[in-house]
Amino acid sequence: MELTKNLTQAKLFKSLVVIVLGSIALTISAKIKIPFYPVPMTMQTFVVLFLGISLGHKIALATIGLYLIEGIAGLPVFSNSPEKGVGLVYFTGPTMGYLIGFLTACYLASKIKIDDNFFVVLFKLIIATSTIYILGLIWLGTLIGWDKPIFALGAKPFLLAEIFKIMLLALLTKQIIKIKKFI
Repeated sequence: MELTKNLTQAKLFKSLVVIVLGSIALTISAKIKIPFYPVPMTMQTFVVLFLGISLGHKIALATIGLYLIEGIAGLPVFSNSPEKGVGLVYFTGPTMGYLIGFLTACYLASKIKIDDNFFVVLFKLIIATSTIYILGLIWLGTLIGWDKPIFALGAKPFLLAEIFKIMLLALLTKQIIKIKKFI
């Protein structure tokens, strides 16, 4: 009985450490901007999908959830905070739909299996990433009005960077899944 209790506590501690480290990785990925045409690229969506693939849906969702809670609580974890505000005010701004989409994307990415071939992985990553943009565009349209060029403002500038990130992840997926076994 004592051995079972110790194993459970060790597993819980290990999970909490991974969740905190994942949240830190997501924060760092939000802050580093890579020059890309036509807008700079962050690696947030890459890290979100990476977390889903490598950690599985439970730990990945907890990691993204912690990241969102940290941001809502006022920690400057989001991409343009503190410059563009912090906390709930920033969260409910134009990027809220995208941030919520991180949850669906990491969940869907967690469904990629080691025996999926490259094209299946690529398709699943495209679907996962699309949920970020669908939720983001829905929120953006609701916030600024549907009479605006929502797609041109909220998705089109990022598509080339997303294709790059998805291709990179698809190529690395088999190795990333091996991390899941380690964790």
